[in-house]
Amino acid sequence: MSALVVPARPRRPWLFAGWIAVSAVVVLAFWSIDINWARLADLPSEIVRYLFLMFAAPNWEKLPEALWQTWRSVEMAWVGTVLGILLATPLSLFAARGFGPAWLRAVLRGLFSLIRAVPEIIIAIVILSVTGLTPFTGALALAINGIGTLGKWGYEAVEGVAPGAIEAARAAGGGTSQVLRWGVWPQAAPMFWSFWLYRFEINVRSSAVLGLIGVGGIGDMLTSYTQYREWSTVGVLLIVVVIVTMLIDWASGAIRRRIMEGARARVLV
Repeated sequence: MSALVVPARPRRPWLFAGWIAVSAVVVLAFWSIDINWARLADLPSEIVRYLFLMFAAPNWEKLPEALWQTWRSVEMAWVGTVLGILLATPLSLFAARGFGPAWLRAVLRGLFSLIRAVPEIIIAIVILSVTGLTPFTGALALAINGIGTLGKWGYEAVEGVAPGAIEAARAAGGGTSQVLRWGVWPQAAPMFWSFWLYRFEINVRSSAVLGLIGVGGIGDMLTSYTQYREWSTVGVLLIVVVIVTMLIDWASGAIRRRIMEGARARVLV
């Protein structure tokens, strides 16, 4: 019996060179930052001090205003989510393999990747020169950014649909719209609903960040009171933000689980 010969591991010098280059860039970037290393020792005590300033005696008189500004942030997130859904859903269908020409798929997928690479706050800064510092600016920024993620999730969901219903719809003489309506949507709808709810969760958190540039909401209020060092009010705002965000995440997660469990049950039946 001949001895077992282990094949030689293929050499990939270009991969090794790539890792060396990335490592060199990371090291150079790290050492180029002007960091006062002596102050790192004071960081734990400073964190404790600011936590005490914020939560030892919160200013509950600001609670009504905090709740109102949080509601404005949720409204901003909701409008941004709805606009993103309306824009991204049809685009994701044309970006799916088998439902759009190759050139259009390439353009749409490149557009989705480009949008995902730009943070919401940068998009808001770009468009605020037209819309001004209003909550609508934040909603538009969330909607545009949502096109990138919802579009990608959408065409991946369409491409993951079982081909049986699609082939049946095409065999019956259905056009592209009929195939999407009767062959794709009944199977992909639970995933789309789940994606939409998850995007709303993301937008709720992002809306607080967008408030930092002055488009309104709880983030705007946080920025103002932080600049004036009113830490007792900042503590109240943080409590409201954390509780509201956790409640929305819990409710959205519960709905998404019910949707996906119902979809799996229909498949098993």
